[in-house]
Amino acid sequence: MKNGNILPAEGEIKVHYIDVGQGDCIFITDGNENMLIDCGESENTPRAVQYLNNLGVKKLDYVVGTHPHSDHMGGMAQIIETFDIGEFIIPHIDDSDIPTTVYFNKFLDAVEKYKVDLKEAKVGREINIGEAKCEIIAPNSEKYNDVNNYSVGIVLYHGQNSFIFTGDAEALAEREMLDTGRLHKVNVYKAGHHGSSSSSSDAFLKVIDPDVAVISCGAGNKYGHPNESTMKRLESYTDQIYRTDLCGNIVISSDGEQLSVSTERNSR
Repeated sequence: MKNGNILPAEGEIKVHYIDVGQGDCIFITDGNENMLIDCGESENTPRAVQYLNNLGVKKLDYVVGTHPHSDHMGGMAQIIETFDIGEFIIPHIDDSDIPTTVYFNKFLDAVEKYKVDLKEAKVGREINIGEAKCEIIAPNSEKYNDVNNYSVGIVLYHGQNSFIFTGDAEALAEREMLDTGRLHKVNVYKAGHHGSSSSSSDAFLKVIDPDVAVISCGAGNKYGHPNESTMKRLESYTDQIYRTDLCGNIVISSDGEQLSVSTERNSR
C-alpha cells in the first residue's frame, strides 16, 4: 500500500503510546478491533494490563512482539494470560539468536498453554483494523548480527494519516525498509530504539519526513535515551516531539483527515 492510494476513512483510530518506563508498548484501536505492539519489561507490563483494563479491553485481535528483547516482550506471558489473543505476530529469528532467557521461555510456555495462534511476520502483509490498514514492512533479511534489526516494522494507514512503528530497528534495517520502496512520508513516527543514536538515520527521516514524533523511554534511563544527536535530527523535521518519560501516556487520534494529541502530562 502506498500513500498515493488514500481512501476515505470513517470513524476514528486511536494510537495509545503507553508509558511502561524504558520499553515500548503501543495499542491501536478503532473501538472494535485492535492491535497491541510490545508490552515492556515484565515488571512494568502490569501498567499496560491496567491501562487496557481501564479501556475495557477483553480481547486483543493482534499482538506483535517486535523482537525478543525484554524491554519489548518481557511481559508477554502476562498479556497472554490476561487477554483473549486472536493472533500473535513475531519476526522470524535465526536459530542462533533465539533467546534462552526466563521471560522468553515463559512466553513460549504461555503460547502453548493457551494455544495462541503464533505467526511469523511477512513483509507486504496487510491487516485491517476497522477502517485502517496495517502493512508489515520489516524485517527484510533472514539473519542479522544485531537482534534489534529483526524488529517487525509496521505502517498504519487511516485515510490521509499514517503512522510508522519500527521497534528497535537500526540504520541497517532502516536502509532495507527504504530499499523496498514501500516507505513514503508519514504523519507520526514512533522513534526507533527509544531515540537511540543508532536509529532514526538521516536517510530514513528524509523519506518519512514526520510531522509528529513519539519517543518511548524511561525517566533517567541508563542508556541516555533519547540521544542528543537523535533529538537534533528529529527537530529538523518537527517541533512536535512527545516523550513518555516526560508526558506519560500519549494518545494520538485520527479521524482520517485530522490528528489530535493528548498526553497524561503536559511536558514535552
